[in-house]
Formats: sequence, structure tokens, C-alpha cells
Amino acid sequence: MAETLVKKARILDSERIRRMVDRMAHEIAERQKDLPDLAFIGIRTRGVPLATRLAARLGELVERPFPVGTLDITLYRDDLSLVAPQPLLKKTEIDFNLNGRTVLLCDDVLYTGRTIRAALDGIIDLGRPRAMRLAVLIDRGHRELPIEANYVGKSVPTSGREVIKVMFQETDGTDEVWILEKTA
Repeated sequence: MAETLVKKARILDSERIRRMVDRMAHEIAERQKDLPDLAFIGIRTRGVPLATRLAARLGELVERPFPVGTLDITLYRDDLSLVAPQPLLKKTEIDFNLNGRTVLLCDDVLYTGRTIRAALDGIIDLGRPRAMRLAVLIDRGHRELPIEANYVGKSVPTSGREVIKVMFQETDGTDEVWILEKTA
């Protein structure tokens, strides 16, 4: 019998997500010493709204715009053969030079670290940033690779049977984060 996912608990609503993004933008403003060279890159799919929101809020705080790009990591995944026989490629859209910049890579959930590893490979193929940082909305633990986020919205310890589902208005029509549980 196939596993299904059932909603266990809603852990964030739209107001809490908004406040979390605001706090993260303030942390970036305080801790990033190289703001003039900072660029945001969101990992498709739900890293993109986070990158866009963080860049916009930081831009309001320091009164300057920041470039935002989109990265598709499909071909860099180490489980590509397990995903699909013909994986769907989406577009990487980075219309600024990465060389010498600090890149703030953004994703919705940090779990094993494998998605971030794939994203790092993808970015390196496009240029040579001076530094890369990581911002995630949710860090759920269970790392398989030595990767940690520099900016975390919320740490949510989970079990192996639980899944974090982030939903953004831009991709899902609502701003919510749920813990789902696998059932047999």
C-alpha cells in the first residue's frame, strides 16, 4: 500500500511568515558586511519567493535594490535517476554577473543538505562568487551533508515520518507551513 501524507499541524500562517522574513532581512542587514555586492538566488520552486521577499525587505531597510535570480538544480541532483525517467527542466534565470559577488542562496526547507549541494554546484558552473551564504525559512534537521544555514526563519525538529510543506502565495495561493505525517 502506498504512503499518503496527512496534515498534522499548521506551524506558520501568513503573518508569522511575514514577521519571519522581516526578522531574517534585519539579520542580513546587521551581519552582511558586503551589502553593495549582495545578490539573492532562489532555488526553484519555493526558494524563489523567499529570495524575492528577502531582497525586497532588505532593499526597504537599506534603501537600495538587490538583484534576484532563479536557479533550477534538476540536472545537479544526485538522485536524478530516482526522480523521473524524463525529469522536467525549468529555467535558470540569473541576469547578473556572479563573479566577485556574495550570493545569498535561498530555499524553503533545509533537510538533508543534498538540494543545497546541488545548488552550489549549479552556481559554481555559472560563475565564481566571492562568497556564498544560505537562508532558509525552515531548518528541519536530519543532515546527511555538512551544510548549515547562515539565516534560518525557524528550526523545526521532525521525525523521519514527518514532512514539512511550505506554501507561498506566489506558488500555492496561500502563505502557510504545515507538518505532514506519512501514513501507510
